[in-house]
Amino acid sequence: MQDGSDALAPGSRLGEFEIRQTIGAGGFGIVYRAWDEALQREVALKEYMPVSLAGRGGGERVTLRSRMNEETFALGLQSFVNEARLLARFDQPALVKVFRFWEGNGTAYMAMPLYKGRTLRQLRKDSPPDTFDDAWLRALIFPLLGALEVMHGAEVYHRDIAPDNILWCDDGRPVLLDFGAARLVLADRTQNVTAVLKPQFAPIEQYAETQTMRQGPWTDLYALAGTCYFMLTGRAPLPATARVLSDELVPLARQPLPGCSRRMLEMLDWAMAVRPQDRPQSVAEFREALAGRLHPPADVDLAYEPTAVVPPPGGFDKTMQATMKMGSPATPAPSRAGAGAGAAGARHARPARRAPTTIPRRCTTRPTAASCCRPSRVRRSRPS
Repeated sequence: MQDGSDALAPGSRLGEFEIRQTIGAGGFGIVYRAWDEALQREVALKEYMPVSLAGRGGGERVTLRSRMNEETFALGLQSFVNEARLLARFDQPALVKVFRFWEGNGTAYMAMPLYKGRTLRQLRKDSPPDTFDDAWLRALIFPLLGALEVMHGAEVYHRDIAPDNILWCDDGRPVLLDFGAARLVLADRTQNVTAVLKPQFAPIEQYAETQTMRQGPWTDLYALAGTCYFMLTGRAPLPATARVLSDELVPLARQPLPGCSRRMLEMLDWAMAVRPQDRPQSVAEFREALAGRLHPPADVDLAYEPTAVVPPPGGFDKTMQATMKMGSPATPAPSRAGAGAGAAGARHARPARRAPTTIPRRCTTRPTAASCCRPSRVRRSRPS
């Protein structure tokens, strides 16, 4: 439970680990500061503990609250173990490292380094806005691009990048946390997946994947750019589900953000395009664009017209779940044709698009800060 009352008491032993302190408790797990007797070092120990399904009546063993929860608990346990196994495969500075994982006491555990720092959400709250300039953005983005490139090379996509899931360490480096939404995708496998997502940072393809809106590297790039949007403005982006109807998000390149270059802001806006095929298609492509060696394709319009009213500052929605039918996210988004793909980030071909058409939009609700009776730019797709 949120107050950690089901946590193991200090002094409890789990193999070679001695629990020293509870440092975090959420709806799905508890994190402890522990001492590794074998290697004589402090570690973070994460325990699978879905408080709505199970608890600790006495001792160290985790027990179900109801036999009706048995199947759901088992599925979550397998997901926890899969996450640990996935993280243990990678050895990259910007990815959380798993030393070891095991099952016991009716649950499962993973041992990780004890990172010292704050999440980006906490950092944004505690720091003056002018902290987040071009140099800081590069110190954030490029290490995370390295982590994503390693993951994407193994056909693994995070799918839950957000300010709460990135730790800014005290030594000035980011670490990507919480792979609860990550899935290992097999090219010949089709399955139903319940994706964990935060509405304001999740792109539209995470809600309903179709042949024209598959998930892939561009999915994580959208969320990373959305996280940068939050750090720069103090506001989370508008949800993709609202933007797809009428994109009223004020682009970064049209906002007064001293210390940030126009190229950086335009490239972040590009990565936050609503349609998957309008974004950079790979980490390499995005990296080349940030370095100035690649420009967005001519058919991608970066000259947005923002609305007159900026949404008020505030936090962002909690994590939600969306169930979808998934194919292989490894399949790229619809390609775009043309020469000049060059450089390290070979770009997929995009289909030609019709010019935007302006049509009137009828108000069905009261006007708010994010809605008004004005024409919307609607892009019509080419008939098949």
